[in-house]
Amino acid sequence: MRDPRYDILFEPVKIGPVTTPNRFYQVPHCSGMGHRYPDADIHMRAMKAEGGWGVVSTQETEIHPSSDISPSNQGRIWDDKDIPRLQVLTEKIQSHGSLAAIQLAHNGIHTANRLSRIAPYAPSDAMVDVEDPVQARGMDKADIAEFRKWHRDAALRAKRAGFNIIYVYAGHDMTLLQHFMLQRYNTRTDEYGGSFENRLRLFREVLADTRDAVGDTCAIAIRFAVEEFLGKDGLQHDGEGRDVVAALADEPDLWDVNLSNWSNDSQTARFSQEGFQEDFVSFVKPLTTKPVVGVGRYTSPDAMVRVVKKGIFDLIGAARPSIADPFLPQKIKEGRIDDIRECIGCNICTASDNIVAPLRCTQNPTTGEEWRKGWHPEKMPAFDNAPSVLVVGGGPAGLEASRGLAKRGADVMLAEAGQEWGGRIARECRLPGLATYGRVRDWRVGQLQQMPNAQMYLDSPLSAEDILSYGIPHIALATGSKWRDDGVGRVHRKPLEFLTQGATVGVEALLSSGAAAITAQGPIVVFDDDRYYMGSVLAELVANAGHKVVFVTPTPIVAPWTEHTLEQRRIQKRLIDLGVDIIPLHQLAGRTADTLTIECVYSGSTRVIECSTLVPVTSRIATDTLWHQLIAIKEQWADHGIETVQRIGDCLAPGIIAAANHAGHSYARELLSAPAANMDIYR
Repeated sequence: MRDPRYDILFEPVKIGPVTTPNRFYQVPHCSGMGHRYPDADIHMRAMKAEGGWGVVSTQETEIHPSSDISPSNQGRIWDDKDIPRLQVLTEKIQSHGSLAAIQLAHNGIHTANRLSRIAPYAPSDAMVDVEDPVQARGMDKADIAEFRKWHRDAALRAKRAGFNIIYVYAGHDMTLLQHFMLQRYNTRTDEYGGSFENRLRLFREVLADTRDAVGDTCAIAIRFAVEEFLGKDGLQHDGEGRDVVAALADEPDLWDVNLSNWSNDSQTARFSQEGFQEDFVSFVKPLTTKPVVGVGRYTSPDAMVRVVKKGIFDLIGAARPSIADPFLPQKIKEGRIDDIRECIGCNICTASDNIVAPLRCTQNPTTGEEWRKGWHPEKMPAFDNAPSVLVVGGGPAGLEASRGLAKRGADVMLAEAGQEWGGRIARECRLPGLATYGRVRDWRVGQLQQMPNAQMYLDSPLSAEDILSYGIPHIALATGSKWRDDGVGRVHRKPLEFLTQGATVGVEALLSSGAAAITAQGPIVVFDDDRYYMGSVLAELVANAGHKVVFVTPTPIVAPWTEHTLEQRRIQKRLIDLGVDIIPLHQLAGRTADTLTIECVYSGSTRVIECSTLVPVTSRIATDTLWHQLIAIKEQWADHGIETVQRIGDCLAPGIIAAANHAGHSYARELLSAPAANMDIYR
């Protein structure tokens, strides 16, 4: 049963003409599916409603072709033809007793209109803020009137589609309405520019238009960024951000408040803690009589109760936590707190949208697969005849495979060669800023420990002969991978023999021993050709230990893939603040005992830098010796009752943690029903 301390979270909240069944509110978030893959998006959001979220919102939904944000897969409500699929979404959400919300959006200068080829709209003539050689035109009075009509028409379509809450959106530095408010974009001299009241005029008019059009039955929500972290050049929570809330205090039915831009609003756990937005948004509720929702990557019900009782929020907003666990509200309601799959704040979800791919999550491998594969985050189909399975390796793939198999009813033996669970996670979560990664391990270990049909063994290295002797019919090899020390990666495709001329400390040594693995005096050079987080976090680790660090990379910036996870600027700034010298656009060319020769990737010109120890962060190689040993004796499998052997996760192909987790889950789902074309399943 639910702990009475959490009863407050299940109180209904009135939002204008509608009422939520509880305080759990899935705020608008992208899915990477949108108008191109509507069925997938619909089923993903319907799963949130099934899981108990009182309000489920769409992603930003374009109101007109002049806000075409292609190739991004957002929602569209351009005309009446978009209504039927949106109506399917509202019906599915409402069938679970939840309210459906839609975030209407016109992106202004945040789009180049690559599909529609309409010249973008802006308060004043300006370059767009995407990497296209396109300029936006300053809107005249007729354009403004037309825009107001587009927004009103979209609101009416949303009402016809069945939405309960309709957003007027001015946030994340992504919307025309916010652009009109900002002096850096709005240089107009008419009644829509200049003074604060003039710059607020269009937002106020559109809010009134929306209320007039649909406010009789639909709640009107404002989504507004109160702080941009740009000082006087942007909105400030103790400046014009506050002034906007004060000016419009009771005009909407709901305030959804956050930070701008998206990288500030959705900070990773490496740079922020649960509730990190509270200091910036807590001023809002005292200024309005209307309910307030906000986010902060909340996964703890105690934290949720605290912000409600302190009068910070009326509703607990969530995007990433609702992806990691769509059933978070139901688990709190049923007193199953330990079953919550907590968000780790890694932003693989944001990366999915930024690379124009369907939603992915490190913690929840079923997200994005609800429609295409029929995967449910809480339900697994039971085996008709429960098999016995041996899973070798207790990292993310092995843990998730074991959990899924045991949930399906299999008898599972999980053997880990090391002395702790988690594989790469156990070591990476000890690195600076990555502590939450341990949740991937902890949740799965906790689930497995409650399953009587799962046996777990640490300190249990297995040979091919051991596996034969057990006679277990199905074998999953999740033995992971190891970082290479020989320089092989993207730019160096062959081992660099000259690396042996000086001291090299590989990633594996640093993961095992920390900065203590480095004993030499003098500059430490981190060469990063991995391009994700590992190189920068190891540079941070070594710099924190007092070493002089030089960061060399063939890319123009540090950790470029983290632009997709919205943390690249913070990563590079942190290294700069730590005194790390950053040398971009260089690869390795030579080595002595105390120097390193690096080469410009464009010109081929070389330079020599001091280097007492080199840390190559380049690529990994699968730990698949056991696989090859088993293949060598394949003719003996049948005699020992072995039917299938399969590599999963990094053992098959090294990748990100989310990929390993997905691979483990897929194995558990598909065992005994996998297509014969999957040649990695040896029968």
